[in-house]
Amino acid sequence: MCIDAREALTWWTLDPLSMGAVGLSAAGYGWGLRSLWRTVGIGHGIRPWEVACYVLGELSLLFALVSPIDRLSDLLFSAHMTQHEIILLVAPPLIVLGKPTVAFSWMLPRSRRLALGRLMKTPALLRTWRVLSAPLVILLVHMLVVWLWHIPSFFEGALRHENVHAVQHATFFATAALFWWAILRGRYGPGGYGLAVAFVFATAMHESILGALITLGSRLWYPLYLARGEPWQINVMDDQELAGLIMWVPGGVAMTLGALALFAAWLGESRRRMRALERRHP
Repeated sequence: MCIDAREALTWWTLDPLSMGAVGLSAAGYGWGLRSLWRTVGIGHGIRPWEVACYVLGELSLLFALVSPIDRLSDLLFSAHMTQHEIILLVAPPLIVLGKPTVAFSWMLPRSRRLALGRLMKTPALLRTWRVLSAPLVILLVHMLVVWLWHIPSFFEGALRHENVHAVQHATFFATAALFWWAILRGRYGPGGYGLAVAFVFATAMHESILGALITLGSRLWYPLYLARGEPWQINVMDDQELAGLIMWVPGGVAMTLGALALFAAWLGESRRRMRALERRHP
């Protein structure tokens, strides 16, 4: 018996935990955005295109967690890899571009928002956050998380236990979001695009290497897929090859395009600085 495509399209999981988490974050963002725009004007603080990015990011995350991809990921490594690529490469940068920290801070009353701002500017917290948010640190942590979860015992543990699977997805998303925050909004944001390009290329390289190892592997990485796929007549080696290609090619292309976009922004920033310098010193 093979997997029927029309039947698979009905396999929506509608997981209440996933839907609740995404729904609450979206509601909080909307509440903070409403408060912000009522105070400073529509389009100020967070621009409409940034709101659109946040909405698209939340929708892509929801799609990865409750659509038929989620149930198919129990049977097909390629579906599982597709789910992971959405969680790692699609949702995080879109959500970060939406400035969620700004929106969430505006959920608080003005007095508490100002108190939080003062707290975050204390020297101890600033030093700690500077270390934890350093792009090199986040790059290494993100790389460690991605590679560790692909160790067979860890990966199959996530397949067997929903709680472990939830932790896997949470760590993927959290480290990816921190990575993109450091690149797009952190100290290497505007004015530091050159170094940001290097970090994105480094991430593309290590994920492409992992994808290539999976694609070209001569043995089955996760035997659990053999047991689960047998009733469905799934060729697990072909499925594994496809999974590796999904990480290697589309994933690598997406990261490379991100690096090229940052490179273009870097060139634009350099031109703006040169023009500003010429105006000051004609």
